Amino acid sequence: MATFLVVLTLLAILVGAEDGLKVKITILENAIAEGAVCLDGSPPAYYLDKGFDSGLPNWIIMLDGGGWCSTIIECQNRSTSKIGSSTEMDKHSTFTGVLHNTPQQNPDFYNWNRVRVGYCDGSSFTGDVQEVDPENKLFYRGARIFKAVMEDLWIKGMQNAKNVRSIIYYTTPTIHYYTFQ
Repeated sequence: MATFLVVLTLLAILVGAEDGLKVKITILENAIAEGAVCLDGSPPAYYLDKGFDSGLPNWIIMLDGGGWCSTIIECQNRSTSKIGSSTEMDKHSTFTGVLHNTPQQNPDFYNWNRVRVGYCDGSSFTGDVQEVDPENKLFYRGARIFKAVMEDLWIKGMQNAKNVRSIIYYTTPTIHYYTFQ
């Protein structure tokens, strides 16, 4: 019975993965000049699948979570992982659920501009420490990351947004609604 459950679980994962939409990473190399960098000093990154038809003026933005690192050692460990360095992030993200582009999987937002922002700052997009400690060489610049990503999305069409929904994804997504008039 246990073997059957393991096989059934693996099958469900594989079938779900095939249904996902693969979206290529966008690395913001130019954000480094503004000091918007991950814990390790690499540039921030996000994944964008552009909207279409009536969804063009609408945006849904998912901010990846990962919790805060609470010690220097924890932040150093993160700086060599995908939650501390864009060089370690997946080159493609699988968009499923609220980020998918079909009405069958995502009836409310399938044709909106759908964005997933990579988490790599260790402080939930809030840090803005100018100085870098020469001993640990960690950057705490999450607020700058958020600003750089939003500015890049603004140029790519968010300046014409009628609706923006943001999702902060930790273990349970929380959706925030914004309507522009």
